[in-house]
Amino acid sequence: MLMKKLKRSARLVEMTHFLLSKPHTLVPLTIFADRYESAKSSISEDLAIIKEVFDEDGIGELYTHAGAAGGVRFVPRSAKSDALKFVHELCRMLEQPDRLLPGGYLYLSDILGQPTLLNEIGRMIASAFSKRDLDVVMTVETKGIPLAYSVAQHLNLPVVIVRRDAKVTEGSSVSINYVSGSNKRIQTMSLARRALKEESRVLIVDDFMKAGGTIRGMMDLLQEFRATVKGVCVLIESFDTEEHLVDNYISLAKLSGVDLKTKQIHIAPGNYFSDRSDTWK
Repeated sequence: MLMKKLKRSARLVEMTHFLLSKPHTLVPLTIFADRYESAKSSISEDLAIIKEVFDEDGIGELYTHAGAAGGVRFVPRSAKSDALKFVHELCRMLEQPDRLLPGGYLYLSDILGQPTLLNEIGRMIASAFSKRDLDVVMTVETKGIPLAYSVAQHLNLPVVIVRRDAKVTEGSSVSINYVSGSNKRIQTMSLARRALKEESRVLIVDDFMKAGGTIRGMMDLLQEFRATVKGVCVLIESFDTEEHLVDNYISLAKLSGVDLKTKQIHIAPGNYFSDRSDTWK
């Protein structure tokens, strides 16, 4: 980093931007002290101001770690009231009649293609799992990919993509057959051996879940890597399933009803908003 002397107001702006761009990263105070040619005591005072703003505005938490190897670490958070307001607006968008596709699916590509919406969705999901020890975020191609990258950005983790078919360019892979929960067909998914280290701790993310067959398939595939599923989150879960193949999961929204004749779609907030002491402040 280049050293430069700045007014405190400018220094606060730069430090805030730096922390927001490096979530879940331990930043030694010496980095800021050297960059701004300031004493650590001054940097600590600046961080106290930033922490207060983060807390009041529900942006996230700023943790201070003492000791020679210490520093500060920013963890993104979503305030419950802001998150609920966002999801209600998202539900309104999802209830547009022209989104209804054959089989009760919803058209989501436009939402998953909007960086602003995707960033907020990723921050909300990351907030729910920020206190769990994770190594990677996993999804299955293709629509879940942008969602997984958004979540991974806020958790500062790599993304692992499960393929429908093995890719020659990814080398040797592990493949399994699984039963699709929605149509009961036998399908195949694969994961390159180099894509995931054994005994990794994994967060599974997907855009839509009906019965949960695809997610169950990913969970079975992870057993081949002796990996541990530390969490499952979907953007939308469907209502028209007697029993999900996945027990513990978080959903941001729930497709609670569809009238195929009138093309009316009913979307409600998902179980994301149930009381979770490890998420809500």
